[in-house]
Amino acid sequence: MESTSTRRRATRTKLYEAAVTLIAEQGFSATTVEEIAERAGVAKGTVYYNFASKTELFEELLRHGVGMLTASLQRAADETAERGGSRVDALDAMVRAGLAFIDRYPAFAQLYVAELWRTNRAWQDTLLVLRQQAVAVVETVIGEAVERGEVSGEIDVQLTAAALVGMVLVAALDWKAFQPERTLDDVHAALSRLLQGRVGGERSGREDRAGTG
Repeated sequence: MESTSTRRRATRTKLYEAAVTLIAEQGFSATTVEEIAERAGVAKGTVYYNFASKTELFEELLRHGVGMLTASLQRAADETAERGGSRVDALDAMVRAGLAFIDRYPAFAQLYVAELWRTNRAWQDTLLVLRQQAVAVVETVIGEAVERGEVSGEIDVQLTAAALVGMVLVAALDWKAFQPERTLDDVHAALSRLLQGRVGGERSGREDRAGTG
């Protein structure tokens, strides 16, 4: 028999999916609780049973979405480590995981990027904390790559981690909006070459010189 908590999680997921699609289409202010309920196929009261307000629903939506993204990045790093891959390999797997997440949830990614640049939202502080959680996963792997000598010790770990996350987000949104005919493998291959050439550049440079010597 389905538990109350399982049913509630399922209802919240339906509300998240409805809200993210509507807000991506028409903006937060223009989206009503009634529309969210209708899109989710539930009564308006169900929204207020689960969330005190539309603002709380959106804040929890951000937690839910960024939490899933962060977990997918961490899982990619862990699975690479289990296979005995390098930390640069782990970063490459994380790039692919990020692309796959955005391919699956393009409306959320669009919303997340847009909200990062707003300064007048009630959930701004929450969003900055969530962003840092996602970036921190990448920071950890880059830091390990430096410790193992896989990349140069001169690399700015914090900024490089933020740049990698930003690169995946922006490249994926550009892909979905302007180059939808390209495959996930194709886009990942392009970003992988960029990653190997920049973050893994010291190692790649040695290999190139060895090949031409």
